[in-house]
Amino acid sequence: MLSTSVLCHGQGHAQTQVQAHPQSKSGKDAPASGTRMSGSEKAQALTNDEQIEVKAQRQNRMEVKSGGNLGALGNKKGLDVPFNVRSYTSALILNQQSQTLGEVLMNDPTVRTTYGYGNFSEQFVIRGFPVYGDDVSIDGLYGITPRQLVSPQLYDQVQVLNGASAFLNGAAPGGTAQGGNVNLEFKHAGDTPLTRVTGDYTSSSMGGGAIDVGRRFGRDKQFGVRINVAGRSGVSAIDREKRHQVAVGGGFDWHDSSKRTRVTIDMAYENQGVNGGRGGVFLSGVTSVPKVPGAGANYGQPWTYTELNYIYGKLKIEHDFTDYLTSYAQFGGLGGNEKGDYGSVTVTNSQTGAAYNGAMYVPYVQTNKSTQAGLRAHFHTVGLKHEINAGGSGLWEDAATAYAFALTNQSTNLYHPTYYRSAQPETWIGGNIDNPKLNSRTRLWSLFFSDTVSAFHDRVALTAGFRYQSIKAVGYNYGVGDPTSYDKGAFTPVVGLVVHPTRQTSIYFNRIEGLSQVPAASGNVVNLGQVFPPYQSVQYEVGAKYDIGRFSTTVSLFQIDKPNAYAVPLGNTGQFLYAVNGQQRNRGIEFTVNGEIIKGLRFNGGTSIIDADQRRTSGGLYNGNRAIGVPGYTINGNLEYDLPFLRGATVTGRVIHTGHQYVDNLNTLRVPNWTRFDLGARYSFVVEHKAITTRLGVDNIANSRYWESAFGGYLLQGLPRTFKFSITADF
Repeated sequence: MLSTSVLCHGQGHAQTQVQAHPQSKSGKDAPASGTRMSGSEKAQALTNDEQIEVKAQRQNRMEVKSGGNLGALGNKKGLDVPFNVRSYTSALILNQQSQTLGEVLMNDPTVRTTYGYGNFSEQFVIRGFPVYGDDVSIDGLYGITPRQLVSPQLYDQVQVLNGASAFLNGAAPGGTAQGGNVNLEFKHAGDTPLTRVTGDYTSSSMGGGAIDVGRRFGRDKQFGVRINVAGRSGVSAIDREKRHQVAVGGGFDWHDSSKRTRVTIDMAYENQGVNGGRGGVFLSGVTSVPKVPGAGANYGQPWTYTELNYIYGKLKIEHDFTDYLTSYAQFGGLGGNEKGDYGSVTVTNSQTGAAYNGAMYVPYVQTNKSTQAGLRAHFHTVGLKHEINAGGSGLWEDAATAYAFALTNQSTNLYHPTYYRSAQPETWIGGNIDNPKLNSRTRLWSLFFSDTVSAFHDRVALTAGFRYQSIKAVGYNYGVGDPTSYDKGAFTPVVGLVVHPTRQTSIYFNRIEGLSQVPAASGNVVNLGQVFPPYQSVQYEVGAKYDIGRFSTTVSLFQIDKPNAYAVPLGNTGQFLYAVNGQQRNRGIEFTVNGEIIKGLRFNGGTSIIDADQRRTSGGLYNGNRAIGVPGYTINGNLEYDLPFLRGATVTGRVIHTGHQYVDNLNTLRVPNWTRFDLGARYSFVVEHKAITTRLGVDNIANSRYWESAFGGYLLQGLPRTFKFSITADF
């Protein structure tokens, strides 16, 4: 007879496997398909199906893991490192039907998502500082991630590191990541064959699907292949906003029979587009924040669009010379081609909603190459255990771009928009918009070294190290005038301490720095074009962790001091000098909880409290004021419960709350706090010995309207009520 068993795939999803048993003791073959089964055979088949059903439910759960990729230090368990890091797995991405990277990070109580300046790109705010899409890494490599929108279906883990990371990852090419870092890990084949097909629907009329196939081949299963294809297209829950997405990824790996040599190749293509999208709202000359329009209202113009195409990938080679010495090297690249007509709404009267549309066309062609190599060694000296990490990294980034502004603005209204078929004629052009030329060239290289010394059976671990980072940038100013150049370097040290009072707990401390390029002096200043040493922000953090595998929690206190540059008047001469004089100090407390509280009940959430203080501002005008767009606190709670009376059924609920924010440096324009509730359910069952899972989710179930973010000095409205439905089958 046929027996069915469930095996757990590496990504934590249920798999079914049908095996033909050998002949019975009597010498007769097992019954063929369609043969009448005896009572005992029916009972066995029923039992097997029940096992599939139960295991499908168990493995198809929300998952958040402690730990992740820490760049120079490699992949580490969260309990053992002096940093706050956690990973959101592909199980969570699938169960929550996440369609962008921002929707995945919506689960994190310490992260908030907003849009880029005037476009539809997602950027993230961690510890009160931005992380641009340019500065999201893949397997620790900067510069190879799609920089505006990311399709999460290709990734096994989305990892969040809270805090500065110049030593761990080097300087981010986009100049951000001062308060945290986001890292992605591609999917690879597990030991169990995987064939998964998913179909999905999102309101108001968007359909899509995904295919996920993984296999291992060879005598020792040394070859692995993982193919992912995902796509969707239609109208989103925002009125008239159309979106489309196609993502194709292939992960290929090989190891020798001893597994001492490992090679992985990851390749991906992504296309995303937005037509008639609802962008951010700018303010001009207003004395109050305008009321929020209807939750699904779209005040964006129908002629706006963005079209994004990326080809990217990487090669990684690792070799263990001994059990105590490992070398690694990886090389990645990205080719990006972006273009779009972007329209911004600027409100001039908060009471009436009177506004005007701006218009800008921007093509952007990007070619990046990124590399990293190093050694990891373990050895003992006089009762002390050492882990040495040494290596270097390099990044080459060329960007060709241009722009065209429409100087005549179109009148409109935030609450009663006037729609135009096209933007005003583009009358202010920079560069060649039909064939953009090289506009900027960035070269980053670094060398790093660290030693982690452990004692008392690993109960105490001290990490000390440094990275020397060189930043060279050349700007070509759209072919007008001489190029401006920047060539500076800096040392960024790190010190971290971990103490384990018990095997399940740790207390930690770190002193680490952030590093980013300072913009060259520009505008009406006497030192036009002057370059400065890189910004070096300094972080101090202390915290405690508890981790028993199925449940973990972390509490941390931190302070980050980041320099700021601005133009200051030179006496009464009417002239200005650009200088690094200002500072932003962010202090806060973070508390996160992830895992199974009791059997069948899981929780993911926590809170972040931040005091983002402006210091040493020009003339002291903003001293003591809160930084723009940084809420005083954020709270998340994501709950899952397996229904005891219906095997295979799980209900979910999520609450997201964000405190008030300010849109201006004077702190006179205040954005109210907001709360969003999401509900969902999923059900796993068996059909013909195949695990099937259906999912239904409703985001913003109350259809609340709110300004989600004021970061950057402009308003971003939260999404309206959105229905999501999907069905997944494992073959």
